[in-house]
Amino acid sequence: MIACRGRRVLVIEITNARDVVRQRIGPLGSRLIGKVVDAEVQVEKALIQELETAFKDFGIEARILSVDGPQLVGRNQLEIPLQVREDRQVRLP
Repeated sequence: MIACRGRRVLVIEITNARDVVRQRIGPLGSRLIGKVVDAEVQVEKALIQELETAFKDFGIEARILSVDGPQLVGRNQLEIPLQVREDRQVRLP
């Protein structure tokens, strides 16, 4: 059961991870996508790091979860069998 009374949850779906990695590593490296390089994982790690840095800079404490499983269905529904891949607490010093 997920209870978020009075809280908001943001869901960010990255839809162009392969393109981003392809731009970063060039045409030769793009052959490795899916074999050696997992584009989704690389972009996810970079995004989580950037979010953590930005949250700290703004004074925001948050819990960033990386999960497998949820799928957006249209605009009004989220199907969730969640498998948490990463759970990071952002706390202020």
